Amino acid sequence: MPEAAKINPKAFVDARKSQLLDKNSLARMAGVSSLTITRLETGKPVLLTNVKKIMIALGYSVADKDRFFI
Repeated sequence: MPEAAKINPKAFVDARKSQLLDKNSLARMAGVSSLTITRLETGKPVLLTNVKKIMIALGYSVADKDRFFI
């Protein structure tokens, strides 16, 4: 079984806060729930498609994956 991608939760918190966004605002921008943002920022499992949506909402692309994945 392949190993799951390891997300760096602090990178998402830092990116969100640097843009002065709260969790609800980012969730609306990304089209995901606030619970998804909380799960991501606390290191709990989140669908990769949702991670991508959040990265894009923060202004990053898939090419910036090294910033958010360990």
